[in-house]
Formats: sequence, C-alpha cells, structure tokens
Amino acid sequence: MTALLLVSILLLLLAAITKSIFKRNMHLWLPSYCMQSLMNLTKGRSTGCPVHILFCLVDHFEPGNGGVERKVWESRVNAWETNYPIIAKQFVDSDGFHPRHTWFYPPHYYDEYLLKKIVGLCVGKYGEIELHLHHNRMDPFPDTSETLKKKILDCIALYSKLGIFTTNLNGKLSVNYAFIHGDWALDNSRKDTSFCGVNDELSILQETGCYADFTFPAYLVESQPGTINSVYYALDNPLKPKSYDTGCFAETGKPEQKGLMMIQGPLGLRWKDRKKYIFPKIEDADVSSHNPPSKRRIDGWIRIGVHVKNRPDWVIVKLHTHGAPESEHKVLLGGPVKAMHEYLQAQYNDGENYKLHYVTARELFNIIKAAENSETGDPGLYRNYIIPEYCYTRNSFTA
Repeated sequence: MTALLLVSILLLLLAAITKSIFKRNMHLWLPSYCMQSLMNLTKGRSTGCPVHILFCLVDHFEPGNGGVERKVWESRVNAWETNYPIIAKQFVDSDGFHPRHTWFYPPHYYDEYLLKKIVGLCVGKYGEIELHLHHNRMDPFPDTSETLKKKILDCIALYSKLGIFTTNLNGKLSVNYAFIHGDWALDNSRKDTSFCGVNDELSILQETGCYADFTFPAYLVESQPGTINSVYYALDNPLKPKSYDTGCFAETGKPEQKGLMMIQGPLGLRWKDRKKYIFPKIEDADVSSHNPPSKRRIDGWIRIGVHVKNRPDWVIVKLHTHGAPESEHKVLLGGPVKAMHEYLQAQYNDGENYKLHYVTARELFNIIKAAENSETGDPGLYRNYIIPEYCYTRNSFTA
C-alpha cells in the first residue's frame, strides 16, 4: 500500500510538472536546453583568455504604455534623460565606453519633442535607437505584406530626419535598423494572428534594411523558437508563419549566410533560485522590477554562453527590458542596475580573465560579423565593422 501511494504521488507530481511545462510553452525549448546543457558538460568552458563579455541591453521602450496622458510620456522620457547619464558615467568597460542602452522606440508612440531627448542621449554616446513595432493589433483591417512594408518605410522616413537608422560611409547614405516585434509576434507566430498577420515578415524586414532581429527569448508564448541561446540565420517561408523556428548558426568562416540574423538572449533554468525549494525559476534575459538583476543571474548569463560558433571566448549577453514605465525606474535607473554594473566590473572586467564590452544592438551585430569573418583579437575593435555609427542630429523638423 505504501509503495502504491508513493507511485501515485509521483505520477501526480509528474502530471503537474507536465501540465506546467505545456501551459508555459516550455515544451518548445526545453529539449534544446537539455541538449545544450549536456553538451556543455562534455566540452567544458572556453580555454581562451581573456573571455570577452559583450553586454547588450535592449529596451522595448514604450513611453505611452498603458494609454497614459501626454504629460506622463514626457515625465517618463525626462527621467531617462536626467538619470541614465548619472548611472552610466560611473562605469566604463575595457574600451572606455560607458554602459550603452538601445532604445527600440515604436512609431505609434512617436513624439518629435520626446524622441529628440532620446537622440540627445545617443549623441552623448549613451546608446542608440532602433525599431520596435506593434502592428495590426488596433487596426480595423488585417495587415498585408504591402501595408506592413509601408508602415516600416514611413517610420524610417520620419525617424531618419533625426539621423535615426541613417549611416554615412564614405559619403554614401544608407538605412539600417535592428528590430523587435511587439507582443513577441514576429512572423505571424502567435495563435491570435491579429498580433501580426503577415507570414513573409522576415523578407520584408530584410528588404527594408533590417540587419538583425532582437525579439527573443519569450518563453511564455508560443512564438518562442525551438532554437535557443544562439545567433543564427532564419530563412523566410512566405507561406508559413514562424519561419525563424530553426536556422543556420552564425559561424566563423561563414560570413555570407542567407536569411535574417537572429540574436538571442540567454534562456534556461535557474536551479539556485528554486520556487518552493523544488522548481527552478526560468532565466529569460528579462531585467525588470519583477525580475531584477542579481549576482547569480549575471553568472548564469555568462555561463549559458551565447556565442558565434567556434568563437566561445566572445560571450554574448543580450538582455531585454521594458524601461519606460515608472514602475521600472527604481531598477533600471537606480540601485539594482548600479549593483549589476558594479558586479560586472568587479568579476568580469579584470583584463586578464575577462574583458567587458558595453555594446549597442548595432555594435553587437558588427562584432558578430567580424567573428564570422574570422577576425581575432579584441572584439571592441569591430564596433563599426559593417554598419558605421548613425548620423544623429537634434535639428528641428516638422513631420
């Protein structure tokens, strides 16, 4: 009877765990994580010294989040304009750069006056602006390939008047941008297709100048790809959604791969931060008031070790946040982020075992391309390797 009771309890526990896994869409990525963990046990850590930490924090920056009044938008942006430099000036990486933020700013929250304030931070070398887009959700008609392309091109035309997305290489002007999809719905990957509705989105992004997608991880939703903890190229199938689920890994010696580059943040299990002493928490690269940074999380980000294939000593730590709402300011503009940078400086910037590099989304892309081209040495040398710095300007204009 005791054995039967024990078996029953174990079966109930297994059923509960299985239900939780599928409810949270963990079945989409957990097999890949387990396989990666086993491979890491067998191959060990990188033997290259120093290990270079490429630290990139991307922000789904939505000042109008929650349907708030215009004066709240201004208050939120003012908080960043005032307080971010105060935090950032306290720290420098091995290249002499302060922490570099990347604001993915949606066009549906466009405001010329407020956007200029963020441009001012970019001019001050505190970060860069990229494209965050929610589309179709509030529209009366489903998006098509044509309407999506027009939305992106309209945004580029508007933003580029401030130099956003605009580069100048030897007198030749170009437009390039990084992308984060609102609601994690890249390439029509949500069951509710009103979040996107366009199956050939990856192709449209490439056609309009997108150099890489920074949307994932997003482990709670069905859009989470099965390929995790990687930099890879996704080939679009215009007839099907979620073409990015698999792809070809970025690799040294292979600089000309086809498809859209996908740059992911760390995703895995946090065994040292267990719920009820049993269930591990999920590491999903989120930095927020609900999931603040900690020393254990930082160590975990680096241990997961996202990297270009055959270049394990250039470790990519790509994190995400939603930094505009006031609820996030205590973390992102206060003590927790300051403590994060203090720990990064103390543990991962000694110059011998580790070198820290604060990078924007664009700079990270450039360094990845340098790795693909088998460049060696300090990755900080390749911040402008393919795409040069954006031509930011705060000159007045009327849209």
